[in-house]
Amino acid sequence: MDRLDNTIRPYAWGSTTAIPRLLGAEPTGEPQAEMWMGAHPGAPSRTDRGTLVEVIDADPERELGPDTVAKFGPRLPFLLKLLAAGAPLSLQVHPDLTQAKEGYADEERRGVPVTAPHRTYKDANYKPELICALTEFDGLCGFRDPQRAAELLAGLGVDSLKPYVDLLHAHPEEAALREVLTAVLTADPDEMARTVTEAAAACDRLGGPYAPYADIAHHYPGDPGVIAAMLLNHVRLQPGEALFLGAGVPHAYLDGLGVEIMANSDNVLRCGLTPKHVDVPELLRIVRFEAGDPGVLRPEAGPDGEEVYETPIDEFRLSRYVLPAGGATHDLTLTAPQILLCTAGSVRVGEHELTPGASVFVPSGEKTEASGTGTLFRATVVV
Repeated sequence: MDRLDNTIRPYAWGSTTAIPRLLGAEPTGEPQAEMWMGAHPGAPSRTDRGTLVEVIDADPERELGPDTVAKFGPRLPFLLKLLAAGAPLSLQVHPDLTQAKEGYADEERRGVPVTAPHRTYKDANYKPELICALTEFDGLCGFRDPQRAAELLAGLGVDSLKPYVDLLHAHPEEAALREVLTAVLTADPDEMARTVTEAAAACDRLGGPYAPYADIAHHYPGDPGVIAAMLLNHVRLQPGEALFLGAGVPHAYLDGLGVEIMANSDNVLRCGLTPKHVDVPELLRIVRFEAGDPGVLRPEAGPDGEEVYETPIDEFRLSRYVLPAGGATHDLTLTAPQILLCTAGSVRVGEHELTPGASVFVPSGEKTEASGTGTLFRATVVV
C-alpha cells in the first residue's frame, strides 16, 4: 500500500479556498482547481517507490491484478480528483469509445500534432465521468425540454433571441435542439456578443432561475456559450449527491467542491465558455440531442457499510464509507486496484492515518482494513 503525494492543478477557474480548507492548509491566493490521484502521465501521483506510472509499469499484474490487466490493459483505467470550481468550467461534451478511436486515428493520419491547439482527440479512449458533491455543487447537465428552454429564452425579452425561441417551438425535440445549438455557435461573433450582453443584463435584472446564467456571463462576457448554457438543465447537488456524465451529454461545472472520477482520457469537445478551440462540426456529430432529467445519483447501500454510486461503465466504480465513532473495522480487500481518499475526520487504512485530502493506492489483493471516524471514498474498477 502506497501513500500518495498528489499534484494540485492551478487552472484559472479553480477556487482559491476550497481545497486548502479541506486540507487544513493556508490558501496561497492562487486558484487550486484539481488534485489528481492516479497514474495519468500529465501529473501522476508520487509514492516512495516512484511515480504511480512507474510503479504500475514495473509489474502491472502485481499492482492491478490479472483480471484488470486482461480487461483494460496494463494501466490504471481511472483518474480520481478533488475538483474545486470557483468559476464556471467550459461547456463541453465527451465522445464515446468508437468516436474517440476513430477521431484519434483520423487526426493521427492527417498529422495533426497532439499538442496543437486545434487538436480535438488527444488519445483513443473515452471519458465518462462522475462528480460527487462534498459541498453544495452547481452544474449544467443535459438538455432541457425544448419548450422549457424556449420559455426561459423568451422570458429575457431580447428580440435577437426570438428566432431561437421560434425554432424550439417549431421542430421535434432532436431537430429543435440541434438547429438552435448550431445557430448559436455559428452566428456572427459581433452580433452574438451583442445578444449575449443584452441577455446577461436581463438575467441580472430578473434573478431567480436566471441567476446562474448571469454569473456565467460575468465570467465569459459576450461568449455564445452563455446562450448555449440556457438550453441545459441547471442542477444543484447537495453533499453526497452525484451526477454521471456519459458520452454525448453536454455539461459544465459552475461552483463547488467535489470528488470526481473519470476514465483515463483527455478527450474534450468544447461548446463555449472558453477561449480554446471549438470544433463545431465535430461537436455537432458527437452531441446527443436528447432532452431529459439530469439524473441525480444517491449512493446505494452495499455490504459492510459501503455506499455505491452505480454507473453503467466498468472503467471506474466510486463508493464511500461513512464511519461513525466507535464503529467496526471494515475489510476493503479487493482483487482489483483501488485508491482510497479521506474527505472528513480521521480514518486508519492499514498503517496509514488518513486525514482530509490524504490518499493511498492499494494494489490488487492486498489485505486492507479501514477504521476510525470520518468519510472514506473508494475508487476501483469493475472486473
